[in-house]
Amino acid sequence: MRNSRRKPDWLKIRLPMGDLSRKVQHAIHDNNLHTICTSGRCPNQGECWGCGTATFMIGGDICTRSCRFCNVSSGRPLPLDPEEPRRVADSIATLRIRHAVITSVDRDDLPDLGAGHWAEVIQAVKERNPDVTMEVLIPDFQSRKELIDLVIARRPEVISHNLETVRRLTPSIRSKATYEGSLQVIRHVAQSGVTAKSGIMLGLGETRQEILQVMDDLLDAGCQVMTIGQYLQPTVQNVEVQEYVTPETFSEYARIGKEKGFRFVESGPLVRSSYHAERHVVK
Repeated sequence: MRNSRRKPDWLKIRLPMGDLSRKVQHAIHDNNLHTICTSGRCPNQGECWGCGTATFMIGGDICTRSCRFCNVSSGRPLPLDPEEPRRVADSIATLRIRHAVITSVDRDDLPDLGAGHWAEVIQAVKERNPDVTMEVLIPDFQSRKELIDLVIARRPEVISHNLETVRRLTPSIRSKATYEGSLQVIRHVAQSGVTAKSGIMLGLGETRQEILQVMDDLLDAGCQVMTIGQYLQPTVQNVEVQEYVTPETFSEYARIGKEKGFRFVESGPLVRSSYHAERHVVK
């Protein structure tokens, strides 16, 4: 059944397609790459592409998991492309990106869950673009520390892993990842000295107290950067929106998060994991 809740005016966005946006689109197409901008139907696609930036999605465009909030296709992925590290690095150079954001599908089909490929991509980007800073939004790698360490060893400036939602709703929203497992990932990243970042979506049925508890749990794990955005149902097959949270409430959570101790809090209806990511690099 289609969600009968009417989308409020503050979620109605304009999707510009200027020269820079077209340049990003062509570079992605020409290099046979994927972005979460399109696969995830991100509402900030127009703004980010218009500024000449994009979040690259590696490991293919088919995920081995089927989380109820996500629009990325699930199923049996194709083999990894050994040329992908070079092509991502070349695209970043072509677009003259100063801060690169990279994410991936889950690859539970692989012995190392895709961690080795992650390391190769980060290394290729750094070698081709030595002045570029980088944020990587990684899967949980089933909370295996030796795999997370493969990413940490390449020293991206920010390593992000999303909790996605509050503890109570995690089993019904995420298909395999657990709340505690994700906190373990964030804690391990933070203990390495790399800036740890995470994010959640609102509007799935969570309570205010549960949101505040997420903040406390993340801070306890060493997380320095948090993003909070509105969940938007991408298709009728995905879980329905339970509430459209007001911009004023998002602003309140940003204030509370900063007061609690986060270095950065991006909180707003259209905020997504990589929104204003360039601001989160600790100089």
